[in-house]
Amino acid sequence: MTRFSELMSGQTLLPIIQADSSEQGVNIAKAMSKAGLNLVEVVLRTEASLEALSAIKSEVPSLIVGAGTVINEEILSAAIEVGSDFIVTPAVSSSLLNALEACQIPVLPGVSNTADILMTLEAGFTEQKLFPASLSGGAPFLKAVSSVFRDVTFCPTGGVNQLNKTDYLSLPNVFAVGGTWVAKKEWVSEGNWDAITQSCIAANA
Repeated sequence: MTRFSELMSGQTLLPIIQADSSEQGVNIAKAMSKAGLNLVEVVLRTEASLEALSAIKSEVPSLIVGAGTVINEEILSAAIEVGSDFIVTPAVSSSLLNALEACQIPVLPGVSNTADILMTLEAGFTEQKLFPASLSGGAPFLKAVSSVFRDVTFCPTGGVNQLNKTDYLSLPNVFAVGGTWVAKKEWVSEGNWDAITQSCIAANA
């Protein structure tokens, strides 16, 4: 199976889309695509999220579009049903990991401590998301665990921004960073799609 990092194809930013409507989601996605990004994550935090994910795949076919905030098997099935290209979770449990192991698309499971990392590694996942990164030890934590979990690489999200992203990306066990700072709520509300494009260009530089 394709690894999540292979889907990223050198992209160091995992841009997160939170949309209140499918139209809003499509506009955010188009702005991100205009910045040269090839992959985006739609977090399933609003009632319109699944519809937005489906609409993005239809209207911006060049993008690889995945689902985030997957916390149980029911949400996982719904995300796969609408055509999600990959799955991202904020956390893990034994039952969720069992479902993810059977998943036929790339998965990035969320961890927040060493116990999570070990449990997720035992399930066969060597690429993991540290979340919330800033509250889980941040870059110092990832540096500390690198010698213990030598086969695991991370994509930290949560508290990552333009100012501290280099702290993470400079670590050999970090392949990308994720965040919502590239699509601020006020920009979305104002329809300032160019601000999102410019922010994504800067963040993925």
